[in-house]
Amino acid sequence: PAMSINRKIVKKGGVDPTALEERVAGAILELEMNSKDLSAELKSLYISSVKEVEMKARSALIIFVPFRLHQKFKQIQSRLVRELEKKFNDKHVLFIAQRTVLSKSFKRKSKGQPRPRSRTLTDVHKAILEDICYPTQIVGKRTICKTDGKKLLKVFLDPKDIKDVDDKLKTFNEVYKSLTNNVVEYMFPPQED
Repeated sequence: PAMSINRKIVKKGGVDPTALEERVAGAILELEMNSKDLSAELKSLYISSVKEVEMKARSALIIFVPFRLHQKFKQIQSRLVRELEKKFNDKHVLFIAQRTVLSKSFKRKSKGQPRPRSRTLTDVHKAILEDICYPTQIVGKRTICKTDGKKLLKVFLDPKDIKDVDDKLKTFNEVYKSLTNNVVEYMFPPQED
């Protein structure tokens, strides 16, 4: 089984996976073998790393997937998250695409090529913001500038998903802070009566 677990996690540079990554890869492999509705889609998918974020109430598992496979993961994400949360004692499970940030001083081999917009820090952070709360849509954003110079980004999620996501809002906030060091507050827009 160790050989087949290695098929489900491919790390950059051939680094050995950690124990947590092996457990997650094993759970995904088990789902591929036993789950009728997920096995076909999971056959060609693999993950690149796993990070655990500890919080007061419950911890969260951030599963990083290769950017090329992210769209395929999105198609089965809600079912996969439900199954993995059962396996990992109700830890919140989030899938995020592995993205690269290129610095401003990045030089291309051929001259005159600017760095792609999708590789800027701002763009990568924006994409992480959307990955964290997927499949719920972001319907609005507000940046609050406080008098002490600190900024807080308020992210409004689609109110139709309030039942599914309400208990995960604190997790979303903590995970975004641990990945980007920026403070963000996921919330639902105020309801008008």
